[in-house]
Amino acid sequence: MDCLADSPLYQIMHPRSVAFWGASGNPMGMGSVQMSQLLRLGFQGAIYPIHPKEQEILGHTAYASVRDVPGPVDLAVLVLPTHVVPEVLEECGQAGVKRAIIVSAGFGEMGEDGRALQKQLVDIARHYGMWFLGPNCIGVVHPNLKLNTTFYPYETKPGFVGIASQSGSFVTQMFSYLQSVGLGFSQGFSVGNEAMLDIVDCLEYLGHCPETRVIALYIEAIRRGRDFIRVAREVSKKKPIVAYYVGGSKAGKKAGLSHTGAMAGPDLLYDGVFKQTGITRAFSMEELFDYCWVLGTQPLPTGNHVAILTHSGGPGAAAADSADRHGMELSELSPETCAALKEVVPATASIANPVDLTFARNFGDYLERIPGILLQDQAVNSLFIYCLMPHTRVVTSVFADIEPERASQMAEEYIRSQCVAATKHSARFGKPVVGGTYCDRMEFFVRELRDRNFPLLPSPERAVKALGALTRYAAAREALLKE
Repeated sequence: MDCLADSPLYQIMHPRSVAFWGASGNPMGMGSVQMSQLLRLGFQGAIYPIHPKEQEILGHTAYASVRDVPGPVDLAVLVLPTHVVPEVLEECGQAGVKRAIIVSAGFGEMGEDGRALQKQLVDIARHYGMWFLGPNCIGVVHPNLKLNTTFYPYETKPGFVGIASQSGSFVTQMFSYLQSVGLGFSQGFSVGNEAMLDIVDCLEYLGHCPETRVIALYIEAIRRGRDFIRVAREVSKKKPIVAYYVGGSKAGKKAGLSHTGAMAGPDLLYDGVFKQTGITRAFSMEELFDYCWVLGTQPLPTGNHVAILTHSGGPGAAAADSADRHGMELSELSPETCAALKEVVPATASIANPVDLTFARNFGDYLERIPGILLQDQAVNSLFIYCLMPHTRVVTSVFADIEPERASQMAEEYIRSQCVAATKHSARFGKPVVGGTYCDRMEFFVRELRDRNFPLLPSPERAVKALGALTRYAAAREALLKE
């Protein structure tokens, strides 16, 4: 594939019109719920519900057959009983529809009879020059196009994380999680049984996708091993890939087989595949998106030496422990750096690494001046900052003699200025900067930092662990480029 538009997935992700089977007058039916999410996100193209009896569905004129639709259909979405799917797919082929998403289950994951029925779908599609995603999938999401064929509302912003998942509901359940940390998907695929299009096709497509800066994979089994290795090695040279493999245990293999008919392989085999292709492996959902967050926002470090900045000893020590566990070394700060630090830190502060202020003489120095001093040091390849900003109510109390609403506004303006300063360091110095905090989005400073794409992770340990993943990817990418 030379460019994005050459992929059979392109039209699935960029339809101008969608025909929908399975929506009805029952608002809680799965087809109705999925069509309602397409409407809710605000898809701007034509939407044609297909139903043999109903005249109108969810405010849209319904048609008895796709042949009755007044315009061309770019994408068919089938949420139907298993036994009628081949007939409807045949009808789509006859009507000139070239792309489809088959949500219906009951095919290859159900044994020999299901596999025969799935082969029938593939034969029909090939006869008419069609491509389909699924069956037994939940569809796709493309927030910038306001396209969501899944059953769950997409309410967060468009983001930079592209995902391909062999579990459909995994994609949708991540909508809320990403919203909670200020992230979003660029484009997302649920591939289901992979009868025609699989995770390798998605990986290649996302590798060319200009909206995607980092690729997340949820894997239960890789069916085209050689193709996967070839594509992953090429994509890893351009952008990072993070994979969460869940089929390595005995229980995981059994679950994957019943879920999508996937035959998982030994855990060590997948470990080897990931290492030789430059893929960063995650061992939990939290790790998957922690790594994507950092790898998708930060420049690549040139080494594994990290500086730690904190105003609390415990979190600083936790960050140092995490660095040691995940292949990072604490930078030995130069005499020039130590001298510059002494000018701005309290006399009681420690200027060894971690740099522990215990309190800030001028809090504005903490997120602006001191990080700049540390990042100028050639021994520092990356920086972790423990973020416990003054709470809005604390800053507001400083302005006790001012009208409360104005005091709160002034507090937010001050905190915002500090957050803006913190987000500029990585671009200025070309080095990764990540933060960690135990606060959540209830705090103004957390929202400000995260909404500006600053990777502020939920703990020092997780933040430094993600820095380690970024450092490993930088080394793996460099090795791939030298081959």
